[in-house]
Amino acid sequence: MAQQSTPNHPPAVTMQGSEHLYQWLENERISLAFTTYQTNRLFLVGRKENGHLAVNERLFDKPMGLYARNESLFMATRYQIWQLENRLAKGEQHQGCDRLYVPSQSHITGDLNVHDVVVTEDQKILFINTDFSCLATLQAGFSFAPLWKPPFITKLAAEDRCHLNGLAMQDGKPTYVTACSATNEAAGWRSHRLDGGVVMHIPSNEIIVRGLSMPHSPRWYQGKLWLLNSGTGEFGFVDGNRFVPVTFCPGFVRGLAFWKNYALVGLSQLRSKAFTGLSLENRLAAENITAQCGLVVVDLETGKLLHALHIGGVVEELFDVVVLPDVRQPRALGFQDDDIDRLISFPESGGIIITKPTVKRPGLSQPTQVAGLPRMSQLGVPGEAAVKYQKVYHLTPENLLQYDAMTYPSLRNRWQTQPQRGELLGVSASVDGEMVGLAVAETWQEGTERHVELISSYVLPAYRQQPIEKQLHRHLQQAINHSAPSNVQ
Repeated sequence: MAQQSTPNHPPAVTMQGSEHLYQWLENERISLAFTTYQTNRLFLVGRKENGHLAVNERLFDKPMGLYARNESLFMATRYQIWQLENRLAKGEQHQGCDRLYVPSQSHITGDLNVHDVVVTEDQKILFINTDFSCLATLQAGFSFAPLWKPPFITKLAAEDRCHLNGLAMQDGKPTYVTACSATNEAAGWRSHRLDGGVVMHIPSNEIIVRGLSMPHSPRWYQGKLWLLNSGTGEFGFVDGNRFVPVTFCPGFVRGLAFWKNYALVGLSQLRSKAFTGLSLENRLAAENITAQCGLVVVDLETGKLLHALHIGGVVEELFDVVVLPDVRQPRALGFQDDDIDRLISFPESGGIIITKPTVKRPGLSQPTQVAGLPRMSQLGVPGEAAVKYQKVYHLTPENLLQYDAMTYPSLRNRWQTQPQRGELLGVSASVDGEMVGLAVAETWQEGTERHVELISSYVLPAYRQQPIEKQLHRHLQQAINHSAPSNVQ
């Protein structure tokens, strides 16, 4: 059962491994790491000596793409790309862990909605810049430097035009990407979630696979391009110009890693509006299966689901997963206790040194915001952030275009096929001056009868645990009632 959250005690997360998961991890001598931006967490899962899983979690601000290279983790967050570096020497342990990841470098990119991230042999960081619809890298003096964009994208703009999300490397070079559509308008992918997904070959600029449903996590492994057809819940590979399913997984599949002859697939529940209306939803309902959150281990030869890690509590979605070879019990340092202050190492130090606590220094008594941590308003902590609801006046199809990323279904697409019929009424929700939700209704008169339709309702994912959408509808109904009594359809 999830506990009520407080700043020092986040809500409970439950994890339950299938019967033989621990033994499989033990036999393979591996641990796992995965991210969930929905609850701002990085998880590290290993094994204790007593036969139980060892789980370590750390808070980061919207962690998404995760990449393991040598003894470092590289992780994309809301406005940063972090490098977490192992500070334990071979054979050294600290409080039972044999791998201690310490945040060592942070590159400030701004909020680009970075999805997949990889690191090349020469330590160059590449990432999918989803908001700007391009493959990018870091460059001094800039937030990012674009390396490639799909040929159908005519302009680099923070509009998430096609939901470019996944990157596959082949022979050390960026070779394949996935996108939810081949659209060139702001948030255009939202209207093509069922079958608009594509795989592109970067060197040739060609779309090699069409007709996918929200594809994610392309990976080149054992001479094949594997990917997750998220909207159908299928894991499979590309053969020529078609996707070949290997197995069905009971959830929105996203996050893919390989180990020997196994695939590790991340699963998410179907809570977000971006997940609704998919064929996955219909298949789960037809088979009377509930979408799960967690990880499954797939046998590449048979397609069978061999093992699983079931996750409950506040975590409902996963984004990315990596394998940590030859690691028994990994941990990471966080920002909310003094370990990050006091665990020190240097050449010839003989391992980690724990310095003595010191008296509080000026500026440490009331930290306002720690870099890398989500703001309290993003943690869904009751009472920490006041939500302000405000009526939006003088709405037109034209001035709503700038808010299209905050509309669902997309109003930009609506106006292309359906002209405005009457007055548009809107109510916004904001936290600290930043819009986090928007609801729009249209009212029109036919003879003596007045009609009202809710045409758009959207809340940012980080705020969906709060009753913001319900309050938006209530305030919108009040605005409608004030203008003329009616009921929202």
